[in-house]
Amino acid sequence: MLKTLATAATLFASLAATAVPAGAAPAAPPRNQMVIDVVSANGSGCPWGTAAVTVSPDSKAFTVTYSEFTAQTGAGAGPTEFRKNCQLGLNVHVPQGYTYAIASTDYRGYAHLERGSSATQTAYYYFQGEQGTSRIRHNFAGPADGDWQRTDRIGVSSLAYLPCGEQRYLNVNTELRVSGGWSDKKKTSFMTMDSTDGNLDTVYHVAWKKC
Repeated sequence: MLKTLATAATLFASLAATAVPAGAAPAAPPRNQMVIDVVSANGSGCPWGTAAVTVSPDSKAFTVTYSEFTAQTGAGAGPTEFRKNCQLGLNVHVPQGYTYAIASTDYRGYAHLERGSSATQTAYYYFQGEQGTSRIRHNFAGPADGDWQRTDRIGVSSLAYLPCGEQRYLNVNTELRVSGGWSDKKKTSFMTMDSTDGNLDTVYHVAWKKC
């Protein structure tokens, strides 16, 4: 299930120099079939078999679905459950003559935060072998109870593409962290990147470039 065939794909990046001018307009998706393999899934938020990747038919996005990605604190929560993370290693097989960058990422989930508590959702993106990473963080404050959505967005002039002709894993590391603050310790605050039926998704939108 974690090995997904696609009609052409997507992903996001935080990378260094590339053979493609960063400011040039993205190209139309290639018609050739593309493959995304999940080569690793590590972390308390995504035990192996609990994160699945699918690619949209129009080649403009891929989706990661989690089923056990919840951070919580307060009554009933263990001492390490305030933080959950998931690092995915994705092997993206790009059709010849193309490269890609991730243009934006949509994160969705559910949060129940008592008054006085807070939470953060943080994501890192980098290609294998890159020394630097791109970190984007979103903050939440209680009281809150309901669905949430946040978007990491990259401008066209800032898109960082995988260097043409290279094959590197794309690493995506996502973290949820909940702090009880001065909230009632007899109550539970939590934040999740899944739903009761395990179908809330994280969607990555891609930009394609001809080499």
